[in-house]
Amino acid sequence: MPEVSDVNRALRQAAGLPELQDPTEPNLLRDMFPYHAVPRVAFDGQIEPLDPAPHFFITDTTFRDGQQARPPYTAAQIVELYRMLHRLGGKRGVIRQSEFFLYSQLDREAVRRCQELGCEFPEITGWIRAVGADLRLVREMGLKETGILTSCSDYHIFHKLKKTRRQAMDGYLEIVQAALDAGLRIRCHLEDITRADIGGFVIPFVARLMELSAASAIPVKIRLCDTLGFGVPFSGAALPRGVPRLVATLRRECGVPSDCLEWHGHNDFHKVLANATAAWLYGCTYANGTLLGLGERTGNPPLEGLVVDYVSLTGDDTGVDLSVITEIAAYFEREIGYRVAPNYPFVGRDFNLTRAGIHADGLMKDEEIYNIFDTRALLRRPPRVAVDKTSGSAGIAWWINAYFGLPPQAQVDKRSAQVAQLVQWVDCQYAGGRTTSISDEEMADAVRIYLPELFQRHAAQRA
Repeated sequence: MPEVSDVNRALRQAAGLPELQDPTEPNLLRDMFPYHAVPRVAFDGQIEPLDPAPHFFITDTTFRDGQQARPPYTAAQIVELYRMLHRLGGKRGVIRQSEFFLYSQLDREAVRRCQELGCEFPEITGWIRAVGADLRLVREMGLKETGILTSCSDYHIFHKLKKTRRQAMDGYLEIVQAALDAGLRIRCHLEDITRADIGGFVIPFVARLMELSAASAIPVKIRLCDTLGFGVPFSGAALPRGVPRLVATLRRECGVPSDCLEWHGHNDFHKVLANATAAWLYGCTYANGTLLGLGERTGNPPLEGLVVDYVSLTGDDTGVDLSVITEIAAYFEREIGYRVAPNYPFVGRDFNLTRAGIHADGLMKDEEIYNIFDTRALLRRPPRVAVDKTSGSAGIAWWINAYFGLPPQAQVDKRSAQVAQLVQWVDCQYAGGRTTSISDEEMADAVRIYLPELFQRHAAQRA
C-alpha cells in the first residue's frame, strides 16, 4: 500500500514563515528515495482540486536539453527545425518560446540566424548558469529572457555544488538581481525539485524571487524541473513528488501567478507527458518539451504530444498546424539521420498500421473503427495495414488502395479476382516457412504482376 506522508501537514503549519532552513547536513528524503529500492510515492490524505491555468502554452527546449541527448545539430538544421516549430505553433504562439545554449560559436550562429527570420513565436530565449560571465552572453545576443540554473535539492546543493543552502540561495539571488537590473526577464530553473525540501528551501527561495520581481516590476518565472522523472500526476500525491501539489503549493504559499509557472519533466518513470498535462490542469501555464521527446537520458515531454494534448484539452485547433508534425519526423530521418521508432505515436512508420486481417476488414468498412482520429486529414498520414499471413483479402485490398492512394471510385474490391490471386501468392510465401511481414517493395512488385495496369498508371502519375 502507498505510504502516508505528514510532510504537507507540517508545511501548512509553518507556511506563514517562509524562512530558509539551513541545516549542516543534507536532507535526502530517504523515506521516499531509499536509492537501493524503487522510490516511494507518498500520499497525505489531501486531494488537490483541479484548478487549470487560464491559458495553456508550450515551450521548447529542443536546442538545449534536446542537444544533451545526441550529437549537436548544425546551425542550418536548427534554423529549419525552428521554422517548423513556428509553423506548428501558429501565429498565435501556442509554442511560445524556444531556449538555446549560448556557449559555442555554433550556438550563437544558430541564434542569430533564427533571430533574422523575424518570427514573433516561438520567442528565442537563453539558458545559463548562475554566474556573471554567462549573463553577459545573454546581453550580447540581445535576448529579452533567459533561464538560470538554480538547483534546489540537497542532492545538488550539498553534493554537486558543495555549498550550504544559504550560500546557494544567496548566490542565486545575486545573479537574478543582476539580471533584473539589466532589464532581463528571468526564468529560474529549480533543478531536481521533485527531491527538494519544499518547506525548508524551495518556498523561502521562491518567496524571495517573488519579492525581487515585485520590486523590479519584471516577471520572474519559476520552472519546476523534474530532473530525474520522479514526479507523479496523482492529485493526492504528497510533496515533493506530486505534480498537482507542487504547482498548487507555489501558487498558494508563494503567490506565484499561473503565467509565471512552467513545468519541465523527464521520462525516467514513463510519466513525462502525463506530468506535463497535470501541471497545466493544476495551474501551470507553460509545459516544456522537445521534438520527438529527445532529451537527456530518457527524454522530455514530446512536443508533438503536448500539441495534441493542447488541442484535446482546450478544444482549440485553430492555432496549430498538426500536419507539420509529419514533416518534422520526415526531416529528422531524411536530413538528420535519426531513426524514428516504427511504433512511435503520431509519426512512427507503423503508428497507424494494423496487421490483423479482421482489423483491415473493419478499416475498409469504416476506418474510424480502428484509427485514433482522421490521421489522413490532420497529419497527412492515411491509416495503413501490413501484409502477412493474417491479412486476408481485406488486408491486401486495403494495402493496395492506401499504397497507391486510390480515390474511392477507383479502389480495388477485396472480392476481385486479382486480389484473390495476391492472397494465394501471400499464402504461398508463408507455406514455405516465411515468418516476417511482406515489405511494401515486395507487395509493389507483386501488384506489378497481378495488376499491371494499376501499377503502370501509378508509375506514370509519379513520373
